[in-house]
Amino acid sequence: MFKKMDKRKLIKFRDFLCEYVQEDRVELFNRILDERTRYVTVVLEDIYQAQNASAVIRSCDCFGIQDAHIIENENEYQINPLVVHGASNWIEFIKYNQKKNNTLDCINKLKAQGYRIVATSPHANETDLPNLDITKGKIALVFGSEGPGISDIVKENADEFVKIPMYGFTESFNISVSAAICLSSISTELRKSDVNYHLSQEERDVLITKWMRQTVLDGDKMEREFNRRNNY
Repeated sequence: MFKKMDKRKLIKFRDFLCEYVQEDRVELFNRILDERTRYVTVVLEDIYQAQNASAVIRSCDCFGIQDAHIIENENEYQINPLVVHGASNWIEFIKYNQKKNNTLDCINKLKAQGYRIVATSPHANETDLPNLDITKGKIALVFGSEGPGISDIVKENADEFVKIPMYGFTESFNISVSAAICLSSISTELRKSDVNYHLSQEERDVLITKWMRQTVLDGDKMEREFNRRNNY
């Protein structure tokens, strides 16, 4: 498991790993990091179908979303490896399952980090997805459980609501489809805007080190060897 390091050690470990990772792989990591973002994050509340959870994570990776916040009140979050196609290796998961009210815990922590809580609901008489103002600040996009949707706690604490315009008889999309549509729209608008959505250099250093560590054969052994050589 990749453990947090101070900046000096992290840079040395990154450079050490570069000796064992193919150059084109490192270049790929850097190209992906160029478009990775924490300006937008995804919150999943009590998702119980593994194929839906996995499809959302796959969309997060495809659209450059680095973090997924997982609320586990009633249902434990599960991944279907046949659906996720390895995307879970590159996404950071922050789970909320230790409190009496995990949903409120998640919301409060995200607000403290400067996120606007934007809840998705087909019944909200608020902003159509194409009209969501992505320049107003960081966005935490909340998707509710299959069936009931977002909880009352989300409804009571959301800063904004967004809905996908629909023109048929069916009142809502499957959650994985909703997430893909929302992330596609927001990602496109974000990259056309003047918003600085990029990761900081420190965030890039942490992620590329983590990705290289899990790419090399026996990352635990490599880290022990690095520590031995540098007397850590």
